[in-house]
Amino acid sequence: MRLLLFLLSLTPLAAFDLPSSTKQVVVGITDSWNSSHVSVSLYERAGSTWTGGGKWKMVAAPAKGRVGKKGLAWGRGLHPIPEGSATKREGDWRAPAGVFRIGDAWGYAPSIEKRPALHYTKVTTRNLWVEDPRSPYYNLHVLLDHEPSAAWEKKAQMKQNDYPHSLKLFIAHNAPVLPIVGQSPKPVPGAGSSIFFHIWRNGGNSPSSGCTTLPEAKLKEIIARIDPAKNPLYVLLPRPDYERLRKAWKLP
Repeated sequence: MRLLLFLLSLTPLAAFDLPSSTKQVVVGITDSWNSSHVSVSLYERAGSTWTGGGKWKMVAAPAKGRVGKKGLAWGRGLHPIPEGSATKREGDWRAPAGVFRIGDAWGYAPSIEKRPALHYTKVTTRNLWVEDPRSPYYNLHVLLDHEPSAAWEKKAQMKQNDYPHSLKLFIAHNAPVLPIVGQSPKPVPGAGSSIFFHIWRNGGNSPSSGCTTLPEAKLKEIIARIDPAKNPLYVLLPRPDYERLRKAWKLP
C-alpha cells in the first residue's frame, strides 16, 4: 500500500488552482502519505491573483497536530483526484488529502471567540452527525425534534461527553455540495464522513481516525481567525506532493 500511494502521488493532475476569492488557507503538511503527524499553519493574502495581489503571508505559526492513524488518502473536495488513486474510505483510519472548504464551528460551550460571519452551533444531545454509509443522512447533520431513542440516533450523537470533540471546525470532505464536474452533489456512501478539526487526544500522543487534531489553544486561535468572507480552505498534503503542486495550484 505504501508503494502504491507513492506511485499514485506522482500521477499528473488536471489543471487546478486555488479560487481567486480565497484569501485564507489553513495548510497541513505531513512527511509522507503514511505519517499521522502533521504541521498546521494559517495563511492569508490581501489581494487575488486576478488583481495583482495574491502574496501569501503566514498569520498563525506552525503547530504540531495529528491526522489519521494510517496517514492520508485522497479525499473528495475541490481538487482533482488522480485517476486510479487510493481514496479515503469510511473506517480506513486515513485523513482525506487535498483541498477542502472550511465549514461551521461546533462545540459544547454557549459561545466561542470567532468572527461574526462564522456560524457556531452549541451542540446538544439532539445534534447528530451520521457516519453510517447505509443511511440516507450519511455525512449530514441531523437536528432531532426529540431526545434520541433509536439505536442509530444515540450512536450518531455529536455530544458524547468526549472532551476532544467539545470544539470542532468542519472540513468539507465528501460534503453535500461539491461544485466539481463529474462528482456527485451528495455525499458518496462509504467515501468517508464526519471530518473535522478538533482537540487532540492525550496531549498529541494519539492519532485520529481521520480528522485533523490540534492543541486546544491552537484550535481556538485558528477558529477565532477563520472568516467565511475570505472563502477559507484547508489544504492537506504530504510534503513532497505539496512542493510538487505548490506553483501549479498557487498554494502558500
